[in-house]
Amino acid sequence: MSEYRERTTGEVKTQGQWRAAFPNMSLPRVWTSNVCDAMNIDPVLASPAATTSAYQTSVRDGVEQNSNGNWVEKYVARDMFADTTVDGVTTTKAEHEAAYQATLDATTATSNRSTRDSKLAETDWHGMSDVTMSSEMTTYRQALRDITAHENWPNLEDSDWPTKP
Repeated sequence: MSEYRERTTGEVKTQGQWRAAFPNMSLPRVWTSNVCDAMNIDPVLASPAATTSAYQTSVRDGVEQNSNGNWVEKYVARDMFADTTVDGVTTTKAEHEAAYQATLDATTATSNRSTRDSKLAETDWHGMSDVTMSSEMTTYRQALRDITAHENWPNLEDSDWPTKP
């Protein structure tokens, strides 16, 4: 969605909003610098989101002029959580972050358990009565069952998973 900034007031609107503001003016489909000059507006260019940490989010905070003199979207990093008080009970920012991380870890753990169960199901046929399971396969299957005790659980890397023999 294209946005444009009015040069004198600083007001930012979409192209559709500017078209509505000039109902008696026939405007071309593509707005060149001449069209922008006639309307006394400048285009607002896209810019990357702000760099954030684990418990921050990038939020649009208006527009700003960059070093080249162009108007660009302005983004800032904002904390996702803050201290809150509800019915006289205060919950700290750290408690909110811990609860959020616990939710993320629980979701990751559920996904990893599903992956583990699939890997075990792929090798179930080795345990049938007419098949002798190799010691390597027995070790692999036990390592899959023990994966929840891994030091990186639930945030496993690919290299943390046992290798299928």
